[in-house]
Amino acid sequence: MTIFKKHLTPWRSLITRALHQNRSLVYARYVQLATVRENGFPANRTVVFRGFLEDTNQLKFITDIRSEKAEQISKQPAAEVCWYFPNTREQFRITGELILVSADSHPHLQSARIKMWQELSDAARLQFAWPIPGDMRVQTSEAFAPPAPDNIQPLENFCLLLLEPVKVDHLQLRGEPQNRWIYHRHEQQEWLTEAINP
Repeated sequence: MTIFKKHLTPWRSLITRALHQNRSLVYARYVQLATVRENGFPANRTVVFRGFLEDTNQLKFITDIRSEKAEQISKQPAAEVCWYFPNTREQFRITGELILVSADSHPHLQSARIKMWQELSDAARLQFAWPIPGDMRVQTSEAFAPPAPDNIQPLENFCLLLLEPVKVDHLQLRGEPQNRWIYHRHEQQEWLTEAINP
């Protein structure tokens, strides 16, 4: 078993390398995010990885405060991401807690929320001006063609979503036998890594 200080998390560089080696695949930035519904059943969906929050190991995603996902997170922040890279044939399962950064929460993260909004494409920003996600389908096409939102100041319903990892399971499907490692955070400051059977 090896111990790494928090800022030297080895799995982060492995993800960066996998992203680079799979950069020809537009969907390599898509991950499956599982949360927990109020009834205890899992809820899984595909989201886009938006990078790491500066100087942290937190993964960035975005969501709408009006979505079912945001409601689930506010009641139960436990979550897991599953990420598969086809070119390198490796999988990362990242377990942790989600932090929902809305317009009126986490004042110290508002600059990160605003920066994330400004980095989005016009098409991505426009989706946050659409009707409420999950509601009965609006039948007018105008509802999905609203005026373009401001590209500097986020809409109130725009949220930055951060995953604070506590455990990372990395499986390399190449090789005989395959290789697998577990990384888990220990006492908030260190990461332990251990090779395990695939």
